[in-house]
Amino acid sequence: MISAVVGLNWGDEGKGRMVDWLSASADIVGRYHGGGNAGHTIHVAEGRFTLHHLPSSVFRPGVRHVLGPGIVADIDGILDEIALVTKHGVVSDNILLSEAAGICFPFHRALDAAEEDRLGHDQYGSTKMGISPAYGDRVMKKTLLVRELFETRHLATRLTPVLGWANARLEKVYGRPAVRVADAERWILGVRDQIEPFVTDTTAMLAAAEADGATILAEGQLGALRDVYFGIYPFSTSSSCLAAHAPVGLGVPWARVRHTVGVSKAFSSCVGAGPLVTEYQPDLAAWLRERWGEYGATTGRPRRLGHFDAVATRYGVTMQGTDEVAITNLDQLSGVGDLRICVAYRHEGRTTREFDPSPATLADTTPCYETLTGWDDDISGIRDFAALPEPAQAYVLAIESLLDVPVTYVSVGAQRDALITR
Repeated sequence: MISAVVGLNWGDEGKGRMVDWLSASADIVGRYHGGGNAGHTIHVAEGRFTLHHLPSSVFRPGVRHVLGPGIVADIDGILDEIALVTKHGVVSDNILLSEAAGICFPFHRALDAAEEDRLGHDQYGSTKMGISPAYGDRVMKKTLLVRELFETRHLATRLTPVLGWANARLEKVYGRPAVRVADAERWILGVRDQIEPFVTDTTAMLAAAEADGATILAEGQLGALRDVYFGIYPFSTSSSCLAAHAPVGLGVPWARVRHTVGVSKAFSSCVGAGPLVTEYQPDLAAWLRERWGEYGATTGRPRRLGHFDAVATRYGVTMQGTDEVAITNLDQLSGVGDLRICVAYRHEGRTTREFDPSPATLADTTPCYETLTGWDDDISGIRDFAALPEPAQAYVLAIESLLDVPVTYVSVGAQRDALITR
């Protein structure tokens, strides 16, 4: 059975901690899209780790951790993370990389950064990890798949047009130095033997596992509002963040996702450009950002913060086919005073509860709020919903009512066990 843990918003929802928790009862956990652009932070007995490539289950012994064909594989980053986690006791035999994944070359990072520089004030807020160029090149048939690293007789024939396409952009569009074939070949030789033990046909493995009744958990990156098809385009990522894409991105396209856990913070947060309807005023955002430590796990950039947006999150619930919701970071709202929840939008004189992902529409939208009483108590040690302060319970129940999906999990801290299950 395939289940999915996915974001309902702009990313940064706390999916990593939920995957780490739920993977205790999984046989296989796989990432099905994205690459080094997302950072999933987990707090486990071995320490605090921010994982950009490996599934957030990696510290669960006995679980197989899969990077599916739907990702773009930053080989350097993957190897660095494997070295890090094995140093802390992880058995690397359980880490598997799909042979059909596209490669995110070092020159993809150069292209990504060059395009953001070219855009200037109009840039999209890319993490500059090469994700967009790598996905674009896969669609253009101008990159290599992981398995091609080992097809040595054909490597030079395949690599030459790939570099020709990359260099045409680097030199003629961006005025940057070209990548030499010799340097690219040297890079491949440097990583090929290191990555080979982890490369496999994940489709065959997952098909056999599913036939045997294995429990498979798909880990999404970013969130529904960053989806390339249904998010706030072009302020999106370059892949599909939706649970519906998980079987394709994992490598078992005939399979079905039978259960989806949607994750949202107890407030709004995002890294990058684009409209954020409920964004706090700058002074409040700066104060809370420092208090909460809200900085991007990948880039270190300050996260933009806002009141909980039930309109946007309900859209995420719909797009993700969400069966139950996890609300994270509730503890951070302790002691901040009264709390606002956006229950509707006002656009061109009309009030609506429907979310329109058009940036032009969102830019002219104002939020309609309901105000709820806050609480001052430290709730990080609470593990029973009924033991929460009544205003905290009311806040979660208000969100549940607005989303019309059960809130099953409430995170009250970063540690693995700081979780209330309702």
